[in-house]
Amino acid sequence: MERIVVQPVGTVVGGRAEALDDDWNTEKALIRLDGTRFGPEALARLDAFSHLEVVFQFHLVDPSSINTSARHPRGNSDWPKVGIFAQRGRNRPNLLGVSRCRLLAVDGLDIHVRGLDAVDGSPVLDIKPYMAEFGPQGETVQPEWATELMRAYY
Repeated sequence: MERIVVQPVGTVVGGRAEALDDDWNTEKALIRLDGTRFGPEALARLDAFSHLEVVFQFHLVDPSSINTSARHPRGNSDWPKVGIFAQRGRNRPNLLGVSRCRLLAVDGLDIHVRGLDAVDGSPVLDIKPYMAEFGPQGETVQPEWATELMRAYY
């Protein structure tokens, strides 16, 4: 396969220093755009949206811990073994995270957010406004273990 190279558009500043699994909705942080590549006009009218979708890198994950097989989510043997692409764990092949978070404010090149499940220093690869029309069409379905796992996540 062809190699894809991306350059971060910004960095997460503040919030958690380590990736703990739950209570992300209490976390406030900011995304600081790279001022050498962007000016405030890159964020014009972003504040008209309530939520963002943020693509970031799990930069603290040791590459030797990347898992491409099935495992019990969070090591909980009460839950079934599921493949890496049937879960959202951070030890993934390309170390990419995708998060939806609440937009609190835009100030120059700083985007203030709550509920972003990325840690301080995470490279931000892209930022998109959340639009309801990009949400799932029709009914969504997930297994009970996933609902249980996510119960205290946000």
